[in-house]
Amino acid sequence: MESGDVVRGRRGAVPGEGGDGERGPLWASTMAGYVLDPDSGVRVAHATSHARTGDVTPRARAEREAEQDSILAPAATRAAGAGNRARHEKADVLRTCFERDSDRVLHSAAFRRLAGKTQVFIDPLDHQRTRLTHAMEVAQVAQAIARATRLNEDLVYAASIAHDCGHGPGGHASEEAFGAFLGGDFDHATWGADVVLRPLNLCRETLDAVRNHSWSRPAPATPEGEVLSWADRIAYVCHDFEDAVAAGIVRPEELPPLVAERCGLTRAAQISAFISAVVGAVTRTGTVGMDAAAAEALAAFRAWNYERIYLRPDSVEQGRRVRRLLGALVETYAHSPELLPDGRARDLTAAAPEAVRAAVEYVAGMTDRFAVEAALRLLDWPEEELPARYLARGT
Repeated sequence: MESGDVVRGRRGAVPGEGGDGERGPLWASTMAGYVLDPDSGVRVAHATSHARTGDVTPRARAEREAEQDSILAPAATRAAGAGNRARHEKADVLRTCFERDSDRVLHSAAFRRLAGKTQVFIDPLDHQRTRLTHAMEVAQVAQAIARATRLNEDLVYAASIAHDCGHGPGGHASEEAFGAFLGGDFDHATWGADVVLRPLNLCRETLDAVRNHSWSRPAPATPEGEVLSWADRIAYVCHDFEDAVAAGIVRPEELPPLVAERCGLTRAAQISAFISAVVGAVTRTGTVGMDAAAAEALAAFRAWNYERIYLRPDSVEQGRRVRRLLGALVETYAHSPELLPDGRARDLTAAAPEAVRAAVEYVAGMTDRFAVEAALRLLDWPEEELPARYLARGT
């Protein structure tokens, strides 16, 4: 048996079991894998690998697309015939167009930055949601609904993980901050679809679901987009409540009786109830909606969250600080576009509309911490005006 001269059975020879001086070289020595059958030309990951698949014929994209006709609901979005992008691309051999979309989003800087952007709490603690974890929970809810109702899981997953890539730092307060520089026209949904995600050249159906996932927007063009609209609200209403309970802001027994009786007091029970209510409505009527009793409870739950969590005095004050800080950053970069990185200042005139938009694009892409650090570095921002978590912890 061959590997990079790693011998099993000796203490410290298996990667991860040796001392600090051995660990790195031992890990590196296994990277080429192990030879079990010299005639196969294949290496395996473990010296004890034994799993076999039997004879396999790769399932090419075209074959899987054809299978969707017999698997998906009649009005579900098929990958075959989709894949319409702003810039034409040749279809992939193995992946459907929507699978390619989700891969592109997962590997994008915009998606990674969601880990540093506010969901509800500024500079969240380890167990509190960020925009990134929110996106993944939305994807779980959306896929559960799509799987049960025979809609396209790949499309709802791609749209779910992409749906909040247009959010700026500091939560929804950033929309007000940036809108002040763009004639009031800054919506994270449209900004995400039309600005942030544009370089990824995603499918029209994916971008439509992202652009129209907010209920204030026109209805999405696909049933999968409608699923995302419900999944987003279900996920954030339930997990924002759980985070607020963990932070000591609210208690489960304070929930309105309507919500507690129909959906329960825990996030798990609530999510399950709302998913079941959507699946039930779809299977009974063929329309992507929610049973009326559960929808009434969801609306009451959301209203209660707004009153007790989002609009509490501390949250309102945080929003004010976020708007002031982001506004100052945009003004600084707009009036001094030479401060913009990556050659973005080329041909920009200070304070011109193009410079203002470039400044908004740059600041909107920042994480919470990066925005705070930029304000401290460029503007000598007063500590008493920092978001409270930063003020308490330092930067």
